[in-house]
Amino acid sequence: MLELVLLCVLLVSAPCFSLSQYRGTELESPVRLSSDVDSGNSGYLTCQDLDGVGSLNTTCTLNSNLRFDSDVYVNGTGNLNILAHVLVDCPIEGCMITFNVSGNIHVGESARIVAGSVVLSAINLTMDSNSSIYTTALAGPPPSQTSGTPVGTDGAGGGHGGRGASCVKSNTSTYWGGDVYAWSSLQEPWSYGSEGGVKASATNIRGKGGGRVKLILKDTIQLNGSVSADGGDSGEEGGGGSGGSICFRAVKLKGYGRISASGGKGWGGGGGGRISLDCYSIQEDVRVLVHGGASIGCPQNAGAAGTYFNAELVSLRVGNDNMTTETETPLLDFPTRPLWSNIYVDNHAKVLVPLLWTRMQVRGQISLYRGSSIVFGLSKFPISEFELVAEELLMSNSVIKVFGALRLVTKMLLMLNSVIKIDGEGNPAVPSSVLEVRNLAVLTEKSVIASNANLGVYGQGMLTLTGPGDAIKGQRLSLSQFYNITVGPGSIIQAPLDDKESKTEVTQALCESKTCPIDLISPPDDCHVNYTLSFSLQICRVEDILVSGLVKGSIIQIHRARSVVVTDEGLITASEFGCSDGLGKGLYSNGAGSGAGHGGRGGSGLFNGRVCNGGHTYGDPDFPCELGSGAESPDKSYENVIGGGMIVIGSIQFPLLMLNLRGSLSSDGQSFEKPIASGNRSLVGGVGGGSGGTILLFLQMLELSNNSSLSVQGGRGGPLG
Repeated sequence: MLELVLLCVLLVSAPCFSLSQYRGTELESPVRLSSDVDSGNSGYLTCQDLDGVGSLNTTCTLNSNLRFDSDVYVNGTGNLNILAHVLVDCPIEGCMITFNVSGNIHVGESARIVAGSVVLSAINLTMDSNSSIYTTALAGPPPSQTSGTPVGTDGAGGGHGGRGASCVKSNTSTYWGGDVYAWSSLQEPWSYGSEGGVKASATNIRGKGGGRVKLILKDTIQLNGSVSADGGDSGEEGGGGSGGSICFRAVKLKGYGRISASGGKGWGGGGGGRISLDCYSIQEDVRVLVHGGASIGCPQNAGAAGTYFNAELVSLRVGNDNMTTETETPLLDFPTRPLWSNIYVDNHAKVLVPLLWTRMQVRGQISLYRGSSIVFGLSKFPISEFELVAEELLMSNSVIKVFGALRLVTKMLLMLNSVIKIDGEGNPAVPSSVLEVRNLAVLTEKSVIASNANLGVYGQGMLTLTGPGDAIKGQRLSLSQFYNITVGPGSIIQAPLDDKESKTEVTQALCESKTCPIDLISPPDDCHVNYTLSFSLQICRVEDILVSGLVKGSIIQIHRARSVVVTDEGLITASEFGCSDGLGKGLYSNGAGSGAGHGGRGGSGLFNGRVCNGGHTYGDPDFPCELGSGAESPDKSYENVIGGGMIVIGSIQFPLLMLNLRGSLSSDGQSFEKPIASGNRSLVGGVGGGSGGTILLFLQMLELSNNSSLSVQGGRGGPLG
């Protein structure tokens, strides 16, 4: 039985019915008001009534334009053929056109189906070149109790899959336009996009939201045209609309066409919409777009990207098609049954996970590419805890930022020109961050892992910092259980950070102590990083360590290792990372600054006949285990000079099998070679240098080359005083 329901048709004189109460119902249960075979009943339409040729029981060919002014439902057991250049449209916001046939649907070259919602159901769908299903800027009302349409007169963009952009600037707050909604229907989206905001209260110029498209095919979609549910543009007078929803269900998706639910252009760009493709195979030539709309008022801040969900592979992609933005796409939760396979964030998309605690876990990859980023937590509350679990974490020209603590579990971490930044604001209440990389961790092309709190990086395979600019830095840092660690030329491993507060926090407990911490000479068997241990940088239970770059810290401890090789370019240093005061502190008095003491007494200062004696010696010369001392400066405008730190390699129970030193180990004191000047630039003396620190080695074998060096020199004082 073939039936056609056509409501409020402008082309013919027929009774007008309303189907608004049936929106959103399944295709299997429509209201059926006519039958092709029962066309003898007056008021009902056949294929011929629509100026078509044939029958919807066999093949109905539409060869002339059709326009409707209300919802349309077409049902048949045959095929539907829309010829080239034919327009079938209902250009009313929220109007729905539905074709449900048992055969095939063919949309000819440059033919168009235009409505607020379009639903096609058949065995196969073929869309020829330049044909289109077009619901751009024809959205009906978005779901109730959502905030996709921005308030106020900022001309901000509408939100849906991604937030709309706002061009309002503030140093203290983050602004966006319309917010996201319909996250729970990510796998089968069916929400309209939202309008953008107005720019002046006296006008109502704004981009409209994108519509909805659902294609349900038993076999193949051959897409050589376009399917669009983009948000509408508004120009400079208002915000762009957000993209709508597109949902495909088929066995195969072929062709070279385009699927788009992108945001509209406006003063503030609209956010992208939501797309879900449930297809066993998808040809790579099909282009899928969910980018935010361009912002006229702030060109570098487009609307945020929407979401593209591959329901067959159970993977999520958030991509902004290289539209630069500061506006984020919030991801609100992550399923555990079943787990997603992959998450991709690319092309300048910015993802936000705004929860206080969450686990992002997938069975495969988490990948960030081409200027993209993921932010975990909120900058105002850097106390959150997050877990990131995947087989692989792949990053290229991208950023992961965490406000709080991060636990990463993966088999492979590959970073190219990328950053993982963990911000715990130095709060002791924030747990240590742990990055567990079981097989391989590689940082290359200026990649950085940095934390201003405790950081542990654990593994069972290899950790490689390839070259210049690659770095791992933390307030306290533990690297452990790798088979091999390679610090390439120009790369850095460092703890604590360079600022004075970070150095002081690590060293202050030991600067006035005359007792050697037991955990440095007889460390515990486990390798953990916490505030109770003395080290700032620990390398523990690593078979082989190759240093061709820089290993730098206040208290460096290497234990339970087999071999350490420092090449000609390599340097392990605690220089200028010791105490700013200390047991042998150098003093400053009336322009005369004395040097700090440690293994030897500091030099005395002399200025205009006034003498200031050097700092005292301290420590055990047979078993040195102390930080170098600093030298006092005249006032706060000149910071104290810093002494050398401490390097301990091996331990009493487990001496290192071999240290091959072709480069340098140093723990020198800081020099201060400038004269001190008063406010009127007159010279008023100088400051002494910091004392050298400690290098303590427990070794079975030491190999030294001709150019190698071990140094615990004191720093030079100023030319005056």
